[in-house]
Amino acid sequence: MSAGRRGRFPLRLRRNPVAWTHQRPTWREARPAVIAAALKRAQARPSGNWYVVGATGDLPGDRPLARTVAGREVVVWRDRTGRLVAGPGSCPHLGAPLGDSPVRCGTLICHWHGLALDGGPAAGWEPLPAHDDGVLVWVRLDEAGGEMPREAPVVPVRPALPGALHAVYTAIGVCEPEDVVANRLDPWHGAWFHPYSFVDLTVLDVPGPDGAGDGEGFAVDVSFRVAGRLVVPVRAVFTAPEPRTVVMRIVEGEGEGSVVETHATPLGPDGRGRPRTAVIEAVVAASDRRGFAVARALAPALRPLVRAAAGRLWRDDLAYAERRWLLRSTGRFPG
Repeated sequence: MSAGRRGRFPLRLRRNPVAWTHQRPTWREARPAVIAAALKRAQARPSGNWYVVGATGDLPGDRPLARTVAGREVVVWRDRTGRLVAGPGSCPHLGAPLGDSPVRCGTLICHWHGLALDGGPAAGWEPLPAHDDGVLVWVRLDEAGGEMPREAPVVPVRPALPGALHAVYTAIGVCEPEDVVANRLDPWHGAWFHPYSFVDLTVLDVPGPDGAGDGEGFAVDVSFRVAGRLVVPVRAVFTAPEPRTVVMRIVEGEGEGSVVETHATPLGPDGRGRPRTAVIEAVVAASDRRGFAVARALAPALRPLVRAAAGRLWRDDLAYAERRWLLRSTGRFPG
């Protein structure tokens, strides 16, 4: 399925489609020890205390992007030069929510009493390290992360953005980041749990449960369902470059080099004391087909469609993650 062996058209017709109930069961291969070991390796990798807070496109010009990360209120905006700045989301004067305050000429102005913040230290307010990778916005929280700080986050290798189509989807679930990561490190559930999107899934390469092998992830042959028997077959590899990120990269077939990054950001407890996690998923797609230039030109119209497709998948996958957390929190998780 490499670029040199692709057909003229990306679509294929399934010649011997198998009904959902007749596909090969994968529960014996999806061994809990394998998934747990992959999760453990991911959790051991350094993040440098960086957390994804949202999409680059989520930053409006006149208001900050506000989010609670690991129980801490955070605001992010751009100063008058366009530089990304971030800091605590509570005004140091009387605790006003800075996420509700306007940005004027790059200055965040507290709407309670007018404290003006230009991104530098002021009146007890201290900025936080922030990073914009062109698709996602990150903030470094050293107190929350507890690791050795890094100058920049671990950003996965992506297709060059000028030639790519990218979109970001965000959802929030009652679970912890490890439940989201464990979901993504279980590729065997794809054709069973998401038959509307994936068919003919085979896991080719599996890291050993004891960490043996290269530990680089799971290689999967799968076909994306388009309509009826029309599919797009690819080979993808799932890796976890840091504790709260899983990357699916297409290594053969249509869109080779394209990535889907799933980032899990802890938010804080809900009203019942249960943990909440934001799933922030970035799709960065590229293709060497001439028609892809048209897709890039239509990016504003296509991004909602990409987000809708991600949303359908994550309605299921958040149910998986939330169920996993519920079982873990009550001592009933069999894995």
